[in-house]
Amino acid sequence: YLTVNIEPLPPVVAGDAVTLKCNFKTDGRMREIVWYRVTDGGTIKQKIFTFDAMFSTNYSHMENYRKREDLVYQSTVRLPEVRISDNGPYECHVGIYDRATREKVVLASGNIFLNVMAPPTSIEVVAADTPAPFSRYQAQNFTLVCIVSGGKPAPMVYFKRDGEPIDAVPLSEPPAASSGPLQDSRPFRSLLHRDLDDTKMQKSLSLLDAENRGGRPYTERPSHGLTPDPNILLQPTTENIPETVVSREFPRWVHSAEPTYFLRHSRTPSSDGTVEVRALLTWTLNPQIDNEALFSCEVKHPALSMPMQAEVTLVAPKGPKIVMTPSRARVGDTVRILVHGFQNEVFPEPMFTWTRVGSRLLDGSAEFDGKELVLERVPAELNGSMYRCTAQNPLGSTDTHTRLIVFENPNIPRGTEDSNGSIGPTGARLTLVLALTVILELT
Repeated sequence: YLTVNIEPLPPVVAGDAVTLKCNFKTDGRMREIVWYRVTDGGTIKQKIFTFDAMFSTNYSHMENYRKREDLVYQSTVRLPEVRISDNGPYECHVGIYDRATREKVVLASGNIFLNVMAPPTSIEVVAADTPAPFSRYQAQNFTLVCIVSGGKPAPMVYFKRDGEPIDAVPLSEPPAASSGPLQDSRPFRSLLHRDLDDTKMQKSLSLLDAENRGGRPYTERPSHGLTPDPNILLQPTTENIPETVVSREFPRWVHSAEPTYFLRHSRTPSSDGTVEVRALLTWTLNPQIDNEALFSCEVKHPALSMPMQAEVTLVAPKGPKIVMTPSRARVGDTVRILVHGFQNEVFPEPMFTWTRVGSRLLDGSAEFDGKELVLERVPAELNGSMYRCTAQNPLGSTDTHTRLIVFENPNIPRGTEDSNGSIGPTGARLTLVLALTVILELT
């Protein structure tokens, strides 16, 4: 007789050492032991170990002992550093000689499925559909996407807000892009005790009062005092106007109740056997409450001893830092005005819009979208011109202004300017005369 079985194994983690054990009992004489790895759904068997009793006298890989006059054997195969690609079924085949004739071999086999797990290798939280503008007068849906890669099996992904688990309504399909604010029939729970302070409420009401009186936000009307300083020739290329005002008017559609969250998962298998999981959390954004709210995505997986986590804080942009090159622009230079960071950490990524106060941009357009504004071959006429940069994301917007100072270029002869932006016949003289006139008037 011959009986064969492989000791069961719990799921193992990639990188661990694994030993497969094949136990068999027989009262006959052993002929061979063969280990196979089964692939392609059982159609291919790859031989990974063979012991042939006819040509080998080495029994060091086996342990045998007597038990109730039966001969018990154990054959082991060790995988020193298991990989995800080692996942799958394995078989142990044993052959013994028949007692009646050595020409006949009795065969038996056992099998096991080696389940190799892998913990996620990366986790990040991003905002969907960014950059996006700030909506002053209409509610808009907002979606956070948690992307978890490298895990096997697929991990469990969930969200928290300010450290508290979010009770979200599961969705099987994404909400339509044109749909209005998301709602469900569950009762609202107030967030006033947790997220809405008196400062935010008073600021919101004051902005609404200004709107009702026909007033305009301060950011819409920059200072008109453009008269250059007597020491203007010693100033850098730009003059930063000390006004950076966060524009966050909250109209009547804003509610001070906790929103309804909707959660949707998607799974994408990878070629290496792992799964990428995306968890999408969608709700109707309330800038009054959601600004500076901390959202975290957490991942639980059997190969992890503790959850993985990634955090983001929703923050409206504040105080763009403007950098201009060259630091001293002359007529004919190409000037680049760049937003180089903010006074705070901003999330999600803001969008930028450049305008020239009181006129069009150099290329004739009304505005330019992008982080960097490029003015090619600046003419003398742009001296003293002011530019507004509006940075905004769904949580708020802010304006900042900078003034361009253009100096005379000694390398460009007077009176040789073309129409695209250098000094005209009397442009250089006129610039100096105007500067001297201003100085005389001030003195």
